[in-house]
Amino acid sequence: MTAQVGAELLAGLREVLGPGGVLTDPADTAPYATDWRRLYQGRTAAVLRPANTREVAFCVASCAASGVAIVPQGGNTSMVGGAVPSEDGRQVVLSLSRMRRVRAIDPVDMTMEAEAGLTLKEAQDAADAAGAKLPLSISSEGTATIGGVLATNAGGNNTVRYGNARDMVLGLEVVLADGQVINALRRLHKDNTGYCLRQLFVGSEGTLGIITAAVLKLRPRLAEVELALCAVPDEASALTLFSRVRGQDAGALQAFEYMSATGMDFVLRHIPGAVLPLAAPAPHYALVELGSPRAGAGLRAALESVLAEALEAGEITDAVIAESGAQRAAIWKLREEHAEAQKREGASVKNDVSVPVSRVPELIVRASAACRALIPGARPVAFGHMGDGNIHMNLQQPPDMDPTAFLARGHEVMEAVNEVVRDLDGSFSAEHGVGRLKPDMLAEWRGGAELDVMRRIKAALDPAGLLNPGKVLPPG
Repeated sequence: MTAQVGAELLAGLREVLGPGGVLTDPADTAPYATDWRRLYQGRTAAVLRPANTREVAFCVASCAASGVAIVPQGGNTSMVGGAVPSEDGRQVVLSLSRMRRVRAIDPVDMTMEAEAGLTLKEAQDAADAAGAKLPLSISSEGTATIGGVLATNAGGNNTVRYGNARDMVLGLEVVLADGQVINALRRLHKDNTGYCLRQLFVGSEGTLGIITAAVLKLRPRLAEVELALCAVPDEASALTLFSRVRGQDAGALQAFEYMSATGMDFVLRHIPGAVLPLAAPAPHYALVELGSPRAGAGLRAALESVLAEALEAGEITDAVIAESGAQRAAIWKLREEHAEAQKREGASVKNDVSVPVSRVPELIVRASAACRALIPGARPVAFGHMGDGNIHMNLQQPPDMDPTAFLARGHEVMEAVNEVVRDLDGSFSAEHGVGRLKPDMLAEWRGGAELDVMRRIKAALDPAGLLNPGKVLPPG
């Protein structure tokens, strides 16, 4: 049991953080105490808003001395309740929202040093202004922050080419559970000097330390981009199309996204301005994006050629290539608004799973059938990153079912999907993390020595269990 948040602790924090650095009015703290999906509604006695790393360290050390638990929070866009405090009011939220500077950009090293509260979109724009590209891209990039995307090892649309968030990190600055600061903001691409500590904190969801800044790898800015939306007859054809595009030029393939007819229908129904640029609706869709830093790379001709081959082979039935930046954005909108469209359609259970790329079609078919059998009338909504094996295998409530009753069966739905995923040698969490929603799954999927090592690491770095308690690791 953690300690209550006392008046003496808050007074000491106000003295250092200033009047806007500590929020205690329930009207001010409420937005920090619930998650984007409205799965969890917590309470907090205070939201701490440090403005620099020194203040973060002071907050952590002060709370540690008082036995008060801390929930680190970035943009609060977690899909698994990873940044929500508990209901008992004994945990304070530490928001990094005031730490949003780009400290440095080096166009020769191709690196950016950015603070944790900077949004991913702001970081992308800063890289672009410097003639470079930060390739990490996710639907919530306008709100999600650098600290959050690193703490959760975010994936996103460009993983097939650039990897996950951890693949873009060269150095980190981290505040430990006792207030010590690891300053490892190195710009080195090669540095074999002991354990790679930065990778310990990336993906740890704030349970081992609080990321305050990072050195990120940049890439050359793209000079040529081509995007196509394809109508696909079935799941297997989508995978065959992916293999065909990758085989033509793997270095140019930037994104390959899959969408079902159900998900697309929700987007067209609920998202203002969404328009299908194809002659007719299709049972399945694939979004293909190519990119090159070299002007005159001939991507348009290459994309037209590969799509013509796919059309002749029956892998696609129709396709449209974006003719402008505006049309490219409109096509991407059809993919990016899937989560929001589902929210407007009603209640949904979300499954962020991964399997080997070769088994994605089987995952979609089998998991959809399992969900329909479990809850007749429910509507599977499969979409996501086919190019790296990560599919969001979601399930929408039946139109005539009470949303609360549907959500009450959420763990049954997740287990039905996970049974298929397990059989296909996959993972129950691909890019959203474990958070508060899925710790109970960890023992079954990562038990034995693997879970034991995780517990040892947690005990070594946070022996009092004050950093984001109740997240990631199962109790006991």
